[in-house]
Amino acid sequence: MDCLFCKIAAGEIPSRKVYEDEQILVFYDIEPQAPVHFLVIPKKHISSVGEITPENSQIVAHIYEVIAKLSQDLKLENGFRVVTNCGEEAGQSVPHLHFHVLAGRSLAWPPG
Repeated sequence: MDCLFCKIAAGEIPSRKVYEDEQILVFYDIEPQAPVHFLVIPKKHISSVGEITPENSQIVAHIYEVIAKLSQDLKLENGFRVVTNCGEEAGQSVPHLHFHVLAGRSLAWPPG
């Protein structure tokens, strides 16, 4: 499979890691949209939210548990945003499930 995020998860492409365990990898975005901007990805390939099933949905719960812990560790007490896009028209540029976590500035809504 020629998936950018699978290659990053496998260590074939370097990243600035924030956190890693057996199931997920968290790393800083290379084009940050806020002072704090990192991505959370499952190591196992899931193309998007549209592919979440009863068999793989536990990874999403784990991702949010880690986001909660990282928000405390990184002292994001003023707030943060978690975003995931599903499909090209929604802005998903890498077809691998990922969550953007943004913080460190006021974030407008709608985002654009």
